Amino acid sequence: MRVQGIRVAPRDALVADSTNAEVRGAAYGLRQSLDTIGAFLGPLAAFTLMATSENNFRLIFWLALIPGFFAVALLTVGVREPTSETQENRSNPLQWQTLRSLDQRYWVLVAVALLFNLGNFSNAFLLLRAEQTGISASLIPLTLMVMNIAYSFSAYPIEILSDRVGKFGLLVGGFLLYALVYLGFAFVQTPWQVWGLFALYGLHLGMSKGLLLALVANSIPANLRGTAFGFFNLAVGLALLPASLLAGGLWQTLGAEATFITGSLFAIAAVLLLVINRKKYLQI
Repeated sequence: MRVQGIRVAPRDALVADSTNAEVRGAAYGLRQSLDTIGAFLGPLAAFTLMATSENNFRLIFWLALIPGFFAVALLTVGVREPTSETQENRSNPLQWQTLRSLDQRYWVLVAVALLFNLGNFSNAFLLLRAEQTGISASLIPLTLMVMNIAYSFSAYPIEILSDRVGKFGLLVGGFLLYALVYLGFAFVQTPWQVWGLFALYGLHLGMSKGLLLALVANSIPANLRGTAFGFFNLAVGLALLPASLLAGGLWQTLGAEATFITGSLFAIAAVLLLVINRKKYLQI
């Protein structure tokens, strides 16, 4: 998690620096798709290697270094910092005055992300719900694979579409789909319904994650992208702990239904905040 905290904001800023606004949705969608493909191919490869090497953990960890070295080499050779920024723009970005200079559109998106993620509980609660409906323990990890497949295959096409028809409506649709999926988890009865809900959850990720980042990138000045994405990810990270604590408390006291209904209500509140401010985002 600490490594992710270091790399996420610079990565998102570099994507924005490397693309034009007209294709920024597609860029973030492609990044999300490739990241998710790696997320489920990696564990699948590890499982295969464990089975064929008689649980040789040392071998697995050594082999895991290889793609990491390739990634660093590709980053070193293929990625360059933008050269248009002045030294003045680069100096002392971590100041309150700098954050105050960010546009209101940015701060609304920060508030939307914070509000949404207060109801975006850990995936562990989805797995617990799957177990409650009768899916066997051996099959439960496959539900996440279904989710990631839907995510990886939907993110890039949807983000390409967003560059043509606009990002705002698709983002609202992604949040509303999340609200419906969580309502589905609240009242799900049979295993086949759970599999469908995991696929729809992956579709929601494809519709919303990259779109939100693209809107953030289009709402901030180029010289403050690193600072803006860093604070944005800070807000999202701060929401995750109370979100899971809230979910655990609700699960213990009121049950799974109340937990997922609450998550759905947070998503609807985020949608309402977006809709109230829709004029700020219809043209970006």
